Amino acid sequence: MADDSDDRQPTDLAAMGIDPRLTRAARDVDTVLQNWRRRVNRRELGHHALRDLGLPLELAQLDAMAVICPPGDAAGQDDAGEIMVATVAQRLGIDPSRASRIAGELIRLGLAKRAVSQEDARRTVLRATPDGSRVVEAVYAYKLLVLGDFLKSWTAEEIATFLPLLDRFSTWADNSGKMAAERDTEVAGLRAGLPRIGGEEG
Repeated sequence: MADDSDDRQPTDLAAMGIDPRLTRAARDVDTVLQNWRRRVNRRELGHHALRDLGLPLELAQLDAMAVICPPGDAAGQDDAGEIMVATVAQRLGIDPSRASRIAGELIRLGLAKRAVSQEDARRTVLRATPDGSRVVEAVYAYKLLVLGDFLKSWTAEEIATFLPLLDRFSTWADNSGKMAAERDTEVAGLRAGLPRIGGEEG
């Protein structure tokens, strides 16, 4: 974490109405998030789960299975709806053709199957096979085992404090665009101070 005595900033955020203490806190949070993002992007926990459980799957296949057969508490959600290839593509943020290929691979592996929609007989949906459900639940249990083992050194008070704050913090990205729009004057000032890149006007 940054030392409180280190007040070096690229711009004077205090002049923009941000208390220096909040600037330091934001800087520390950003540092933690960058470190966390690097590890999440490497998908360390997912790779370890596949390795340790001996599952010859790719992470993309596992992600698709989690859409087709949501693990744990998400499995019984009434709003989950029927899952189609388009649903997998949308929830994973991938091209429909890639989602179709992944679905075909899962069907070939016996982890998923095609079925007729109960809502529209003209529509084909994806469902997990019993083997597919067991895979999803095993990976989910693995993740809970690892996280639970990590949290066992935390006190009940620490966990009770951390979880609501984490949930509260997780919503900041949803509002970041709105907050930036409300600071349009300050953002315009930051933009005006940027150099020309690639010979284009800033």
